[in-house]
Amino acid sequence: MGIDGVIEPIYFLITSIGFIILSVIQYKKTGKTLETIYLSILSVFFIVCFIILNFY
Repeated sequence: MGIDGVIEPIYFLITSIGFIILSVIQYKKTGKTLETIYLSILSVFFIVCFIILNFY
């Protein structure tokens, strides 16, 4: 492990799970706000990146 330009796909999965948890907490706390939508879009983006890196 080092800085060699390779990003492991599991990092995208872990990050997307974190964004999902944060968006659920934000939604329960404040409802549907711009921040909640932004966190949801980020979680979907990171899941798509994970799928692309694993299966293509």
